[in-house]
Amino acid sequence: MSEPYYITTAISYPNGAPHIGHAYEAIAADVIARFQKAQGRDVRFQTGTDEHGLKMAQAARTEGTDPAIYAEKMSFKFKAMCDALDVNYDRFIRTSEPDHHRASQAIWQAMEANGDLYLGRYEGWYSVRDEAFYEESELTEGEGGKLSPQGTPVDWTVEESWFFKLSAYQQKLLDHYAAHPGFIQPDSRRNEVLRFVEGGLNDLSISRTSFDWGIKVPGGDGAHVMYVWLDALTNYLTGLGYPDGGELFDRYWPADVHLIGKDVVRFHAVYWPAFLMSAKIALPKQIYGHGFLLSRGEKMSKSVGNVVDPLDLAARYGVDALRYFLLREVTFGQDGSYSHEAIVGRVNAELANSFGNLAQRSLSMIFKNLGGVLPGSGEAEEDHSLLETVRTACLVTLPAEFERFAFAAGLEAWMAAVYACNAYVDTTAPWGLKKTDPDRMAAVLGTLVVAIRELAQAVAPIIPGSSAKLIALIDSGEGGQPIAQPTPIFPRLELEEVAAA
Repeated sequence: MSEPYYITTAISYPNGAPHIGHAYEAIAADVIARFQKAQGRDVRFQTGTDEHGLKMAQAARTEGTDPAIYAEKMSFKFKAMCDALDVNYDRFIRTSEPDHHRASQAIWQAMEANGDLYLGRYEGWYSVRDEAFYEESELTEGEGGKLSPQGTPVDWTVEESWFFKLSAYQQKLLDHYAAHPGFIQPDSRRNEVLRFVEGGLNDLSISRTSFDWGIKVPGGDGAHVMYVWLDALTNYLTGLGYPDGGELFDRYWPADVHLIGKDVVRFHAVYWPAFLMSAKIALPKQIYGHGFLLSRGEKMSKSVGNVVDPLDLAARYGVDALRYFLLREVTFGQDGSYSHEAIVGRVNAELANSFGNLAQRSLSMIFKNLGGVLPGSGEAEEDHSLLETVRTACLVTLPAEFERFAFAAGLEAWMAAVYACNAYVDTTAPWGLKKTDPDRMAAVLGTLVVAIRELAQAVAPIIPGSSAKLIALIDSGEGGQPIAQPTPIFPRLELEEVAAA
């Protein structure tokens, strides 16, 4: 049986419509999942929505509706986004589902049985927007009051609360980080977490009594609901059948990677492993905190008015073109920027003009000059040299880069192979060989067909729809059957057709 691989995204908080940042993470996780499947792994991919907490209760109240109804409506938008962007998840989990309630209460009880929970009184700074507690030393003064490290307002909160003995896990966490250097990636995130934990950990408030939209603390009087992050993080276990265990849990846990945004690294790399240690559950193998996607260098926010609907971008440019741009343009793990000009420029230069045109003109020459029958590849030195270049890029360099989530570097190597193919076309000039050397023309075109198929296969995790279409056209010519007339897979984009952003 093939080796298992379990990847998750952070589940999205659906108190607002999905934006391009949500799409970026979902697409990246889908690319990783598809790539690992292509390497022969048995992949499970989970995403979903985090539906409890004060923010959701407040958003529902603003709309004059029940939180459960609001969560249903908003969760549907995130699922629809994933489906529209060709994000091929195995489970789209919702934290309002009954099996998740049971899993969250089970991990609570496991932590309680380990002696790590106690009832006390919480007094401190809390950000409703982040659903996070902050120390005084982490805050800054801003317009209207104190702000969290994320720039969100904080309020002084006083209420009875259950606490988790996070302080007891400081050294255990540091020992784990030291024994597993790749546990938190990239290194910049690891260094941030190390500094935070080395600075000392306080016990963590893990229940609230000021609202009731959440999972009830088990065994109590019903006044306490779980801290939304304990509830949310447990989704990674719920999706595998925790607490019952069974085939999914036994096969896929611990997770290979939790793919998350850099703003939630603390929750995943400090609180989550401590919860798991307490519950005596194996820790995930890696927490990977990617950077933000910025609009023309600015963080997206409703107040600035630069929040973009990813489905609008997909409708404008095409799903595969958007997927390609996001993974090609940004060095994964770092912040990156996008604009309409950048998308159009990148897609036209690399997909339409280079790869798309290579496939279109090569297959069109076969359709026109060889009756659509695909010829065999050539045996000349330049033919073998080209295929070696393509195979090195597609079977060695790109996989090695994708394995470490260096998508831009992998696609750089892929594009170099595309450029090599176009240079080969220019050098061999097959259009001029029809009368002078038709056998050589056929050999050149046959070599290009082999190269194009391997290029399409290698980039399929990024542009699955377009690659499948191109591969299907080539494979339809097996056994000497003529292929259909090819059509461009990447039409050129026009910037003037879109509004300035």
